[in-house]
Amino acid sequence: MERVAEFVKLREDEFVAPVLRRAGVDVFELLVAVVLTQNTTDRNAFRAYYNLKNAVGRITPQALLSLGEERLAELIRPAGMHRVRARKLIELSRSLSDVDLSRIADMDVEEARRFLTSLPGVGEKTADVVLANLGKPAFPVDTHITRIARRWGIGKRYGEISRWFMERLPPERYLEVHLKLIQFGRDYCRARSPRCGECPVRDLCPWPGKPTA
Repeated sequence: MERVAEFVKLREDEFVAPVLRRAGVDVFELLVAVVLTQNTTDRNAFRAYYNLKNAVGRITPQALLSLGEERLAELIRPAGMHRVRARKLIELSRSLSDVDLSRIADMDVEEARRFLTSLPGVGEKTADVVLANLGKPAFPVDTHITRIARRWGIGKRYGEISRWFMERLPPERYLEVHLKLIQFGRDYCRARSPRCGECPVRDLCPWPGKPTA
């Protein structure tokens, strides 16, 4: 893990949540952007987000509700599954129309996670991405990290994979290593045609499926 972290030169601008958090968006706008990343690429999510941003300016529950489901779906079409995603965002907006999400900053991480995962369309990964980007001690696990963890023999389920990394890293490195592992999964430990010959941890990798030469 440390060798991967040292080897990967992070391209943070490729990731939606860190870019928007650095830009100072509020928690609701960050949450909407992370929902747009579900089951799609960050590139597609960026396109959908900026379509939405250009249409409404500040992204608030009231702004999304005023658009209506059909118009919202058209704006976020680049993210894919746009009708289902629009429905989720409308439900999310209704549930948060009178809620000040900034209070998450004062919650401990478990309380904040329980609150977020109680919201429509917000699962554990989405919640953890939001929390990690708010500086909370959370380690999100996406499909790339799950694939890497299975190949490395770390685990198969979200919780056990997340705990494995959290037990071995200081909290201030959770977000950095999370992003670097995703980038490593995109660039090297790919689902198809993994670049094992160029992998910096090839000699340590226990994956039986890696090429022998």
